[in-house]
Amino acid sequence: MDQIKAPRGANRKKTIVGRGKGGKGRTAGRGHDGQNSRSGGGTRPGFEGGQMPLYRRIAHRGFSNYPFKKEYTIVNVSSLELKFKDGDVVNTGSLREKGLLKGKKNLVKILGNGDLKIKLEVQVEKITAGAKEKIEKAGGTVIGIKEGNNG
Repeated sequence: MDQIKAPRGANRKKTIVGRGKGGKGRTAGRGHDGQNSRSGGGTRPGFEGGQMPLYRRIAHRGFSNYPFKKEYTIVNVSSLELKFKDGDVVNTGSLREKGLLKGKKNLVKILGNGDLKIKLEVQVEKITAGAKEKIEKAGGTVIGIKEGNNG
């Protein structure tokens, strides 16, 4: 254990400023004159030198639905045809395994683009009417899904 050493340059001595001419003496790295060279100097966060600051320029009225927005990953029926076999179950777990669902998003919406000839059991959050029709026409089933076109 006594052989382990920090690499060269890893441990540096703290620079003590404002103690004579050597190193950072005199102005102590604060430049010459001005507000920031004084003790207690500087401005508050958001201060823009007297210009109307951004937080006051932008209107803060009304309601924003942004924090509550749900984002769906869109999967087409044609991709299900390519990745799944006859009789498979399509849910968020199986979509993630097949590489159709990436990242942290867990909500899935299936669209009816393409053709489907295999029988699948689909269990996702949303599906369009056209996609549901194609899945059921191929002999598959759709379980516990909100049907609709809006996101």
